[in-house]
Amino acid sequence: MARDGARPAYDPAGHDGDLRAALQEVRTGRWLSMRVLLERTTAWWQWTRRTQVLAAAAAGTDVVRAWLAEEPHSVPATVMQARVAVERALRAHRERHLRTHELWIEAWDLSQSAARTAPPDPVPWVCLLALAQLDRKLLWEEHRAAPPEPSLPPGPWGLLDEAGRRDPHNREAHHRMLQFLYTQAGSGRLAGAAGFAHLVAGTAPPGSALHVLPLYVRAERYRRGGGRGAALDLHWVAEDATREALRAREGWFDRAGPAERSPLDLNHLAHALWGALRFADAAEVFDAIGPYCTPLPWAYHVPAPGDHAEAVQVFLQARTRSRPAARGPGS
Repeated sequence: MARDGARPAYDPAGHDGDLRAALQEVRTGRWLSMRVLLERTTAWWQWTRRTQVLAAAAAGTDVVRAWLAEEPHSVPATVMQARVAVERALRAHRERHLRTHELWIEAWDLSQSAARTAPPDPVPWVCLLALAQLDRKLLWEEHRAAPPEPSLPPGPWGLLDEAGRRDPHNREAHHRMLQFLYTQAGSGRLAGAAGFAHLVAGTAPPGSALHVLPLYVRAERYRRGGGRGAALDLHWVAEDATREALRAREGWFDRAGPAERSPLDLNHLAHALWGALRFADAAEVFDAIGPYCTPLPWAYHVPAPGDHAEAVQVFLQARTRSRPAARGPGS
């Protein structure tokens, strides 16, 4: 797949063609394709991913509101309403908008409502987990629950448990927990986040995307350390970094079906294997990525992380360096 030198592009749908078609409709203010897609989505992992991607596209529109106006009792529309509200609150927080607190409370209310409307659905609990990172001072009791292990800090562990009861090993729920732990770590060490990631990866079943979780913590540590610089080789070639990359490949990539591999996980794995100088292993992941690269983690290697064009250049350099190793000597 994509073994030529084609220049990749970012597409949040990745290899999910049905999601891509629905996204195009959402961006033009139409909701029917989104409804049809979600009605046909039965697996929780796919439901979680699709609602997340659709919400990111719908957050700048009134498309979900229009859907609810036509079908006020629609359960998928109610869940999407919560998704969009959470996306707007998180964006406002990143932009330090004056309405952040107002949007946060609105999103919390809608997520609670969605949890009551769709009791078996993990997504409303994922939404509540996502909002927990806004509570930097841990003012809410549900955000300072006792951890499952003494080595971990207090946090929204009850919310994670609720998501896990509905969909064990839910990928996004654990990433949202990781983001919460990042905010609590501040500018200091990421011991809590690293401990959580390794604990989760160590108990994840074969084929679970949670085997990739430690690679995200390593990338975050690299970003906080200043990213691009002379420490690159030491950071990524260290024995524990190589071990994490190979475990992610063996536990997830080698056992998960192509449809279950998210573009972001694929890019983090290719990046880690390339950084560990495991070029032949990386080349197989690059082939699975195909034309759908993601800005992160490649952007951590450029002076301006928001420069996606430069991030693509790093991706291309890594792919070009890796592929000859897969073809063997003399290729």
